[in-house]
Amino acid sequence: MLNQYETVFIATPVLSEAQMKEAVTKFNDFISQNGGEIVHQESWGLRKLAYPIQKKTTGFYHLFEFKAPGELIDKLETQYRRDERIIRFLTVKMDKHAVEYANKKRNKNVESKKVEG
Repeated sequence: MLNQYETVFIATPVLSEAQMKEAVTKFNDFISQNGGEIVHQESWGLRKLAYPIQKKTTGFYHLFEFKAPGELIDKLETQYRRDERIIRFLTVKMDKHAVEYANKKRNKNVESKKVEG
């Protein structure tokens, strides 16, 4: 039985766009190669941090929504800790209501883009 999770990581702001893409690809591949299935992902770009972390006031935010066996989470978080590009991360298990809400929100965004386009 796969659970659904959402993980957000913050990468150091000194990365180039290529380095950031490389970090995203690394974690995307890690999830996929370890029994996970990416449901959705979003890059939130460079944002101001609520408080300085490692003397940085901004960071690149990226979100993954994925289905995976529970044992993948420890492995994923170990990968985050070992990667010097990652300054913070948070992974949460989504209950059925959170999954439903995320799907509705995504579908609403798709609809509004169709109308605008």
